[in-house]
Amino acid sequence: MSNFVWYDAMTDNLKAAESFYRNVIGWDAKDSGMTDRSYTIFSIGERSVGGVMPIPKEACEAGMRPCWRGYIGVDNVDDYASRVQAAGGALHRGPEDIPGVGRFAVVADPHGAEFILFTGQDPTQAPQPAQPGTPGFVGWHELHAGDLESAFTFYSGLFGWTKGEAHDMGPVGMYQLFAVDGVPVGGMMTKTSETPAPSWLYYFNVEGIDAAMERVKKNGGKIANGPCEVPGGSWISQCIDPQGAMFALVACKR
Repeated sequence: MSNFVWYDAMTDNLKAAESFYRNVIGWDAKDSGMTDRSYTIFSIGERSVGGVMPIPKEACEAGMRPCWRGYIGVDNVDDYASRVQAAGGALHRGPEDIPGVGRFAVVADPHGAEFILFTGQDPTQAPQPAQPGTPGFVGWHELHAGDLESAFTFYSGLFGWTKGEAHDMGPVGMYQLFAVDGVPVGGMMTKTSETPAPSWLYYFNVEGIDAAMERVKKNGGKIANGPCEVPGGSWISQCIDPQGAMFALVACKR
């Protein structure tokens, strides 16, 4: 069953973004060594976690703003790109190869939330999932959908994701958990009117939410919401980095 396998930030200030996330999340950062593009790899110890790259000129001219993107692993990017379009989604770029790495396509669901399809060149080199809650790794994936029910139908039809618990959030509606191979990995909700457009939000695991939020503010970022305790006892906060990219934090303790 398909799951998220990689994450990267698109930014308009590469060095500033590197510094911010190193200080806030605790990542190491090093150049990828790719000769055809500028790309920095974030890691925790020996484990690669994600990356950051400049927004390409043509994308910037088209109005793209700094953001985080998630990669969903599939067995055939070209086939899934066609399936996305057949299900009402959009193809924004690709499919194309990253030499020595794999093949990808940038797509969006029917309401415009963007994500990336990815097939690694060597499946044995795919990053292995970390233990739940491991600091520095993504601990939750949240879709602020154009419409919860039709969005769930789209993703479950493509990737086989299944429904978990659903939580009534009162005025903002239902929050539907989704699972991959029976393991809850994220949630979906119809976006609020304050959310500019449908989008995915990625939650990075940290040791304690209060200290992490202070690091966000100390390094020039902003707190959009939080801290909030969620069902299960975890604490979360939604944040904005200095370049304007949305991300979130999750911790087992305050």
